[in-house]
Amino acid sequence: MALYDRDYANGQTRDTDLGYGQREGTLSLFIKKTYQLFAASLLAGSVGAYVGMDFAYQLLQYKWVLFAVEIALLIGLIFAKRKAGLNYVLLFAFTFVSGLTLSPIIEVFSSSKGGVGIVVNAFILTTVAFGSLSIFAMNTKRNFSSLGKFLLISLIVLIVASIINIFTASPLLYTIISAAGAILFSIYILYDTQNIIKGAYETPIEGAIALYLDFLNLFIFILRLLGIFSSDD
Repeated sequence: MALYDRDYANGQTRDTDLGYGQREGTLSLFIKKTYQLFAASLLAGSVGAYVGMDFAYQLLQYKWVLFAVEIALLIGLIFAKRKAGLNYVLLFAFTFVSGLTLSPIIEVFSSSKGGVGIVVNAFILTTVAFGSLSIFAMNTKRNFSSLGKFLLISLIVLIVASIINIFTASPLLYTIISAAGAILFSIYILYDTQNIIKGAYETPIEGAIALYLDFLNLFIFILRLLGIFSSDD
């Protein structure tokens, strides 16, 4: 279903009733709203991470509880994506909790020698990579929006490998997973950006949360890679 069939910002106006200029205006409004929500989500996540830094080690003990809360909020957001007010509450609750979940990871890296610099550099690199990949996706003639199945399979393989490494604790596998994760979510940025500009998402909230998860995961994997390269071990 195309973006123009979703009645976004135009009540019950259908694609057949819209001229080219109106359709372009609808798409521009959709994209603008998506990126506004993405920016606000990053802010909410950053606030969550900042708040969580004061009791990061306590949060680490409840990481699975926080993860379960994240999943519950995300599922709730999917079902409430069209419910005005509630959808925003769930969006920012999810991103805030994801920031809380991230804070123990940031604390671990920050506590090591030169760790603050690693965290800052990871954020800068993630921001630069995200911006560059987004601009490339918007301007290239290559079609990344058809990579959905490939990306899903790759993500499943990455998750399985991560679970295996919980038990094996292999430094080599950890490094491979981190590098593969950074590459995978870089491609996801291309994929989700093109889906947004082509109107493949039903609501701006869906596009915003996709971009947020891309940014968050890319940051985590880049942080892990910088931690590996800066280690003396």
